[in-house]
Amino acid sequence: MKNITISVDDRLLEAGREYARKHNMSLNALIRKLLAQTVLPSPRNWLDECFQMMDRAGVKLGGRTWRREELYDVEDFH
Repeated sequence: MKNITISVDDRLLEAGREYARKHNMSLNALIRKLLAQTVLPSPRNWLDECFQMMDRAGVKLGGRTWRREELYDVEDFH
């Protein structure tokens, strides 16, 4: 694992340390976690983005509701 040096405002550093302490982690672990969440692809992020795009599209489905059984019945889809 590589080491890096960053510069942050004193207030931000103290707030980060306090947050990490409250969540039982080190400041290094917090920074690694936030960096990974920000720059690495995640299947969950992809799914959230899909739902957000569908919401923004504003498509109306005619008020159809589905029963659980219908979701698994392939013959209803032809």
